[in-house]
Amino acid sequence: MWSQLEPTGPHLSYLVLTSFLIMYALFSLMIRNRLHLSEPPLATIFGILVGPRGLSWLRPYEWGFQDPVIQEFTRIVVGVQCFAVGLELPNGYLKKKWKALVVLLGPVMAFGWLMGAMFIKLIFDTDFASALTISACLTPTDPVLAASVLSNSQFSTRVPRRIRDLLSAESGVNDGVSFPFLFFGLNILTKPSRRDIFNEWFLITVLYQCTFGIVLGLIIGHVFNKLYHISHKREMMGRASYLAFYLLLAIFSVGLASTIGVDDFLVAFFAGRGFAHGGNSPTADTRLPVVIDLMLNSALFVFFGAMIPWDSFDKLDSITPGRLLAVLALILVFRRIPIVFAFYKAKLLPTVRTTTEALFVGHFGPMGVGALFLAIEARAQLETDTSLPLPHPPSDLDPKRQRTITLIWPIVCFIVMGSTLFHGLSTLAISLGGHFSRKEGERAPLIGGEREGLHGMIFDEENEGADEEQGNEEDEEAEDRGYARSQ
Repeated sequence: MWSQLEPTGPHLSYLVLTSFLIMYALFSLMIRNRLHLSEPPLATIFGILVGPRGLSWLRPYEWGFQDPVIQEFTRIVVGVQCFAVGLELPNGYLKKKWKALVVLLGPVMAFGWLMGAMFIKLIFDTDFASALTISACLTPTDPVLAASVLSNSQFSTRVPRRIRDLLSAESGVNDGVSFPFLFFGLNILTKPSRRDIFNEWFLITVLYQCTFGIVLGLIIGHVFNKLYHISHKREMMGRASYLAFYLLLAIFSVGLASTIGVDDFLVAFFAGRGFAHGGNSPTADTRLPVVIDLMLNSALFVFFGAMIPWDSFDKLDSITPGRLLAVLALILVFRRIPIVFAFYKAKLLPTVRTTTEALFVGHFGPMGVGALFLAIEARAQLETDTSLPLPHPPSDLDPKRQRTITLIWPIVCFIVMGSTLFHGLSTLAISLGGHFSRKEGERAPLIGGEREGLHGMIFDEENEGADEEQGNEEDEEAEDRGYARSQ
């Protein structure tokens, strides 16, 4: 009988991952709307518990979950999420709010990049080019973590719609915009002269990867929007195909972009915008984004929790737990909040209307899956001057390259873990803080009772959208309860 047991890596992965997803699905409404928790921090904690440092049920590195697998898994997850953000933004949003987005994607990102590089350089005693490269991985706001908080939950309705849309749009675009930041540091490390550095950075990264990527994404989106509507009007497409089309087009965009060497995430985001052209997104009435969030994104965070390189946090180069905690705290405090607040005070962020909103926008800059992808991309470029990582770094590399390869993965993984837990649990902290800040007679029930807008934020025309979303959510709950009773 014992000979029949086959606890292989894939078999245990199916069992452990689905166990978490099934339990989360069973209690998802309570977890999201009553406890104000999202999937990523819970999935990460679960991954740590079942990983090599816990029960040892998931052992990704022993099962061949190396850099190439991590790179492609994160590429698909971030690309699909960027596509989803582009698809779900209001019609004409980029034209209306481009000034606020330029501020967040320009000076705010640049400030966070330079501040992170300064902290990394000082704390880990590395050269500035290496610090710029590592910090670039941590510059973008992660669309997966952002979506887990800014949509599909009761907490999201307590934040003004204009703030949610602004942060969603930023998270969808800035993973792609981070490529120029990343390759600036990489080119300093790998190119022999300033002329080569600038030519490679401007001609290849800025013009080809980013600018052409935007144009390509819009073309893909508009072409497939036309094809979709032609097929739909002639009733040539079944309901199942409606649901699949969303995911297939997102992966097609990422696949085409990666094949021709342009910015995957900009192509995916602008393909989503082009596909939603006209304000009548063909997939607006589907539930596929929720399914993707639950299955694809949560599975990745479980694996991330299981593959956190704990041994590297105290045994590599200048890395120590104290230094990692210090750089995490400094980046969380100084990466976004000061610069966002400064632009708010200078009245250069008209979408942000109050001090509380400025602090929320500054605080809410989670670092997640996109940072992991960029870290693998950076290692690959340093190892091979291509996007293809090696199982082990070559031993004949330049010392600066070698040290950057050594430092980048543990630093990025630790900060992603800290950001996932900190930003993912902050919704619970904000809700509890709002509860206890009120007089005892004015308090709503502690768990799930807070429904009005967050104190210090302005709700005007957004109230209708928030009320509509809350109504839809309550309709879904009522529908689910009615279905359960009928069974």
